[in-house]
Amino acid sequence: MSFNASIEHWDIKAHANAESLKHIANMVDISSDQNLPELAKQALKLCDELQGCSLSYTEQVELFYFRANAWSAIRHANHSAGENVWAWDQTELMYEVYWLRSAIRHDGFAQIEAFRQCQILTNAGNLLNHIGRSIEAIEYWQRALRVIPNFAMARGNLGFGLKSYARLLYDRSHAVVIMKAAHDQLLSVAAGEVVWDSLDYQCIRNLILSEAKDIAGHVDIQAAQLIELDGFALGRSKVERAYRRWTLDKNLFLSPLNELGSYSIAAHDVLLLPDMVSPIGKPPSLIGFFNQMKQEYVSARFLYWQGQSAEKTHYSDRDVSLVNTLDYPLYSVHIEQIKIAFRMAYSLFDKIAFFINEYWTLGIPERSINFQSVWYLKDKKGKRLQPCFIAYENLPLRGLFWISKDFMKQNDSEIDGSESADLSETMEPDADALRAIRNHLEHKYLKVHDSFWAIDGGHEKTDSLFKDTLAYSLTIESLEAKTLRLLKLARAGLIYLSLAVHREERLRAKNSQDGFVMPMHLPEWRPM
Repeated sequence: MSFNASIEHWDIKAHANAESLKHIANMVDISSDQNLPELAKQALKLCDELQGCSLSYTEQVELFYFRANAWSAIRHANHSAGENVWAWDQTELMYEVYWLRSAIRHDGFAQIEAFRQCQILTNAGNLLNHIGRSIEAIEYWQRALRVIPNFAMARGNLGFGLKSYARLLYDRSHAVVIMKAAHDQLLSVAAGEVVWDSLDYQCIRNLILSEAKDIAGHVDIQAAQLIELDGFALGRSKVERAYRRWTLDKNLFLSPLNELGSYSIAAHDVLLLPDMVSPIGKPPSLIGFFNQMKQEYVSARFLYWQGQSAEKTHYSDRDVSLVNTLDYPLYSVHIEQIKIAFRMAYSLFDKIAFFINEYWTLGIPERSINFQSVWYLKDKKGKRLQPCFIAYENLPLRGLFWISKDFMKQNDSEIDGSESADLSETMEPDADALRAIRNHLEHKYLKVHDSFWAIDGGHEKTDSLFKDTLAYSLTIESLEAKTLRLLKLARAGLIYLSLAVHREERLRAKNSQDGFVMPMHLPEWRPM
């Protein structure tokens, strides 16, 4: 089937929203099936027109989903073979992820049918895995399976994702455990009760099962089944056990095994840098740098837990005289702990950028390094991707590059009062809010309110006598949610950094002309 005039020309105003959505979906399907990127671009123009109409919540979610699929059709036409697959800076990918996330974050997402929810979540997982963000991909597939536990494509892709994640690890014992989990997920699509989203699923099913067979050919599945995942002690005191159980449940331990769930085997921050080769006499500065980033992360995590789990007023807040501004303000040391956790987690990304600049010898001046700039070279020709990264086959490092797309661009005018935000280079719908919170925490004034207060996520715009034009306002629930999301992102970033170094060390060893490497063991540091 090829597109014709009736498909090309569609009057949005002359049709009901449901009819237009169906027409756009048809255009996107044809553009994908027949490799017609121009038709997908026409579908996007119709999406723009329909966006201006009065849409219900569920119609808005559907529209976002079709936008993502249109960008997917364009991406496959432009980046389907050779080096194009490894091209790092793909605008199509950025918009594809952005619109899927917009659908998931929308208030109408919970109102659409469960089957569509699973399709959107699974597609988001597939995309994130493709760009190297394996950890977040696993989370999306797991979310899909919480909606429909037997959704076949989520099971299959989770199996694929766990397998690729295991292959990135430097710790082979962890890799075996995760490979076993991947095998089980892949094999589960053969169960009779699984639900497929396509009538012609046999080829996909056979491909998934062949992956399970491949794992079984390289991993002793029976021996892996004997490995206990649970039953390990979580601490000496009731408080410590509560903290570690919470960390497991939120998937915040620096252990790849935490991706499998809340198993106590993962209740340790075991992540380190892999073995690294360096010239004789060079101090282990990068190891010390990673130690510090790791300690800052686990400290931020603990401060957040303390702040959000507190049930009573802390003694340090007693006899502190503050004025009630009648807009349901909240003040306490526990809220400040959450704010500190947010700032610490946010700052880790620029530190990761400093690490990347040093380890990959990019030569960027210190004052010019941040998490958005480290990937790019600036010269007379303008800003362009560092030549060493253009099609560099280091998946975890590419994942870090795409995490940088979750943040709003650094703006020189932020501190002097400008609130303008250029979101043209981000794939995170909430990017402007994250940067605004960080900016106000560092330089201005963030006000936290009880949930009774109407404003959440910006400046009060009403004519209320009690409006606060200086503060960026948000509820305590919103601050907690955004801080937790930032902690998860920081955790993923540290894991990707370690795995990216591992990949680079393997590449360097493969290409090295040196004939002799002397091992040097550094002991584990113990607290005094």
